Amino acid sequence: MRTSGILLPISSLPSKYGIGCFSKDAYDFVDGLKKAHQHYWQLLPLGPTSYGDSPYQSFSTFAGNPYFIDLEKLVNEGLLTQEEIDECDFGDNERYIDYEKMYYSRYDVLRNAYERFDFENNIKYKEFEEANSFWLNDYSLYMAVKDYFSDVPWSEWDEDIRLREQSAIDYYSNMLQTDIAYYKFLQYQFDKQWMELKQYANNQGIEIIGDIPIYVAFDSADCWANPELFELDDRNVPIAVAGCPPDAFAKDGQLWGNPLYRWDYHKETGFKWWISRVAGVLKWYDVVRIDHFRGFDEYYSIPFGEETARNGKWVKGPGIELFNAIKDALGEVNIIAEDLGYLTDTVIELVKNTGFPGMKIIQFAFDSRETSNYYPYTYTPNSVVYTGTHDNDSIQGWYDSISESDKENAIEYMNNEDTDRSDIHWDFIDQALGSVSNMAIIPIQDYLGYGSDSRINIPSTIGTNWRWRITKEDIDEELLKKIARHTDMYGRNVKNK
Repeated sequence: MRTSGILLPISSLPSKYGIGCFSKDAYDFVDGLKKAHQHYWQLLPLGPTSYGDSPYQSFSTFAGNPYFIDLEKLVNEGLLTQEEIDECDFGDNERYIDYEKMYYSRYDVLRNAYERFDFENNIKYKEFEEANSFWLNDYSLYMAVKDYFSDVPWSEWDEDIRLREQSAIDYYSNMLQTDIAYYKFLQYQFDKQWMELKQYANNQGIEIIGDIPIYVAFDSADCWANPELFELDDRNVPIAVAGCPPDAFAKDGQLWGNPLYRWDYHKETGFKWWISRVAGVLKWYDVVRIDHFRGFDEYYSIPFGEETARNGKWVKGPGIELFNAIKDALGEVNIIAEDLGYLTDTVIELVKNTGFPGMKIIQFAFDSRETSNYYPYTYTPNSVVYTGTHDNDSIQGWYDSISESDKENAIEYMNNEDTDRSDIHWDFIDQALGSVSNMAIIPIQDYLGYGSDSRINIPSTIGTNWRWRITKEDIDEELLKKIARHTDMYGRNVKNK
């Protein structure tokens, strides 16, 4: 079945309170997807973000980002007043998120809601707490202790709690019980509001594509609470960390710094933790995109303490055993394999054996800096085509940056030498929609024809990423009708089938 969707992070939605959230604007976006004859809404990871604000570096792989809680819903429930919200400074730039102001405003006002919440008589809260206790207790304690130690990484906490000695666990659990309950409350509100939004989307015929990173952050509840899962020494210090080797875009490679998995231990446990992780996100999403799929075949291991990724080496990963275990436990799961970059024969074989669709990027087809062949005529139906992802420039910004010979190659390939270059994004969109790939996902920036200032992320940089947002005025009825026409033109309107 030929389908299409739009990529837009929750954080990039418009809202009155500084960052996109589960507000009416999110529901309006779902309505727009339906009008545009789309079938999917693709998101970035929904976890609580740490330093650098990247959704790929989260404090927990199971928890949700409290920034996304709709404050107005809490007003309607009597947990907040509009005056309390209006007193907060969420920033005054509707196009870019001010994360510092988010940090100092959101958590303060959410604390007021927590203090008014009736824990004793809320049955749904008690059911949530019990159903999620396997991660919620550790996460909430971790966040409370992190606050207590002025937000430093857990590796800098006092030795007893850093190493999770039982006496320390008992001590902090008792001393910080109010803060622990606060973090549980935030997760309850996140889950409740997100599931309501997801249900609304599903009722409108829109499925959610979620994203999970292959790795977790070192400074996370996952790593602190379960050090045996990772390549850590007997003092819980990393032995090696994740990254990517040098290439044409990064001469020193990419040093991500995430702890690597102790795959032999995961295998001994029947991949129990991974099965729980996938089961958790399948509650939130209809389809799961797994980032850096290559790492399951071979992963790049960099000795801890290295300043670049130059001295890493490739190590064999768990391969098909992991996905067989997931399938045995959970049945058939809808997974997209992010298999971009240089692919060895064994990676290609792994993706084939899983049956998961891989990814194709239109930009890579016409950029001579890329070594892989991504021309649309090479695609197969079992694939997902994108004009670009959150790590790419927008189509318009990318096109403005490539060489003249690359531009000429693209124009000739599309057989459209007389095209209006200011409207070039539609030519590339049509290449994606017209391909044989069963699924086509277009970032909203490309439908809008926006330039590089709408880019979500520049890999290996910090400070300006994950900030861009749409405004209420960006998506109008005319654009939705045009998206619908192109969707129908290329046979991707599910309702017409």
